[in-house]
Amino acid sequence: MDEYSGAMGSDADVAALASIVGEVEAAVVLLTAAQVAEVRALAAAGQLAARQAAGSPAAMRAHDMALRSVAAELGGVLRVTDRTVQSRIDEARDLVEHYAATLAAWESGRITRGHVRVITDAGSVLVDASPERRAEFEAAAIARCERDTPNRVRSEVEILAERFAERSFTDRHRDAAAERRVRVVPGSAGMSDLIATLPTVIADGILDRLTQQAQTVIDSREPGDAGSAFGANGTGDASGAGDSEPDRRRIDQVRADVFSDLLLAGAPALDPTAHGDGQGSLGAIRAQVQVIVPALTLLGVDDGPADLVGRSPIDADTARCLAGNTHSWARVLTDPVEGTVLAVDRYRTPWPQRRFLRARDQHCRFPGCRRAAIRCEIDHTIDAAKGGPTALWNLAHLCQRHHSMKQFTRWKVRQLPGGVLEWTSPTGRIYREDAPAPPVAFAPVIVPDSGPPPF
Repeated sequence: MDEYSGAMGSDADVAALASIVGEVEAAVVLLTAAQVAEVRALAAAGQLAARQAAGSPAAMRAHDMALRSVAAELGGVLRVTDRTVQSRIDEARDLVEHYAATLAAWESGRITRGHVRVITDAGSVLVDASPERRAEFEAAAIARCERDTPNRVRSEVEILAERFAERSFTDRHRDAAAERRVRVVPGSAGMSDLIATLPTVIADGILDRLTQQAQTVIDSREPGDAGSAFGANGTGDASGAGDSEPDRRRIDQVRADVFSDLLLAGAPALDPTAHGDGQGSLGAIRAQVQVIVPALTLLGVDDGPADLVGRSPIDADTARCLAGNTHSWARVLTDPVEGTVLAVDRYRTPWPQRRFLRARDQHCRFPGCRRAAIRCEIDHTIDAAKGGPTALWNLAHLCQRHHSMKQFTRWKVRQLPGGVLEWTSPTGRIYREDAPAPPVAFAPVIVPDSGPPPF
């Protein structure tokens, strides 16, 4: 028995787990039925309030009063405030009256409550769209949600909704960016939250750079080293440790200290990677973001949103700016029907396999995980130690968490043609993980047959 056999579990443990999974599956069916029934009942309550106020000369006020009364009644039963119930009634009416197909898909078990939230949240940009366009969006969104987890489909569904919206994402982003700001929210024990509302790509880049810098600080530690922790004043450790104490800060703490030091001193005042009078490596670290930009958006033909992998859509102007300023980029050729990656052409890089896999996988390939490929490790599906070749058909991105789980538990995976991963759980259940389709694909043009030429 090796040291990891405990993580694998005995056959009896696997049988017990299979029984538990079955119980959870049955409970989910009952829970879904109850949740859908609650949504329909809350929507009916809101419709009742609307009928009570119909015909009143002060319709808006009458409706609000009727809704408050109904919400208060239900609040007594649910043991929550009437304001909370009123909000839930509004959400239920929106779902029942505007997303009937989504509600039916949830009720039948084709999608989950999380998928419903993704669809309704994304659909909020379609308030001015025609019923036909909303229905078209809903059908496409449901089809996408049926194939993956809510966190995986959110970005794609949001981009899909943007393409059906009357007002472009780029226009709305410009208005939203005008409201960017920084504010302090006082907390307890002498702490506060410093909140910056920024364009998503800027915020993601800031967090990435801080993470790289914090990891560099941690990597520079030596056993027994007194540490070189720094704080906001550039003279000591913000965590309270003196100069004689080893640097035991977690990465979150180091990230916060680097953030404070950069803003107050302009550059890291104390850089443990520096040697002598020379500058260290922290200041040279730059942020990385992974963006997928449709060709037509890049060329300025349309203002459709781009996909910031692992986060959310970004506006076309930002995407073009990133593409124009980067020193390396990838052109991705996709299958015109399936949308899967066929080939990649990238400039100024000697890593043809990495560029192909990054374009194909986009994120961790364990079911449900959406950690961006640039934050993942490239795993040999058949372990290299067991003779697995370093070939495209045997490689895929896995985050550190799921890479370790594949190695040290009973989860197994095999790779099928087209980059499809087939995962088998310890209980024998199979989960198919298709290579993600890029958020833009081109359908082939079908020219109707007009018959033989007239000569």
